[in-house]
Amino acid sequence: MAVDHKHLLIRAEVDNCPMRDNLGYVLDWMQSLITKIDMKLMQGPNISYVDQEGNRGITCMALIETSHIVLHIWDEQKPGLFQLDVYSCKPFDLNIVIKHLKDSYDVTKLQYKFLDRKTDLIMIEEN
Repeated sequence: MAVDHKHLLIRAEVDNCPMRDNLGYVLDWMQSLITKIDMKLMQGPNISYVDQEGNRGITCMALIETSHIVLHIWDEQKPGLFQLDVYSCKPFDLNIVIKHLKDSYDVTKLQYKFLDRKTDLIMIEEN
């Protein structure tokens, strides 16, 4: 396998933000994302809820054979805030990740940066 070093960073505002009682849904969402972008799960996904005022929300992470996927969700503000980080040494389609997010949540704003980190920090695409 030729080694890639692609890093997708997504910041999204979401109206139907998952809360503490939606941990199972977020786990299923992460599992589905891993399958859709054709990655191999090595460990996890693991999920936790932080109940600290000002930093309340969900963190879900998965180790994949080629790196990691991490989702942080802050549910106190309206709309809720998603920060999604997908890093892989195997190529993946950023449009599949974005579609999966938009198909599952009511995204009101979405920004991303897609980087190639193989030899430098090179911007591939952003919005």
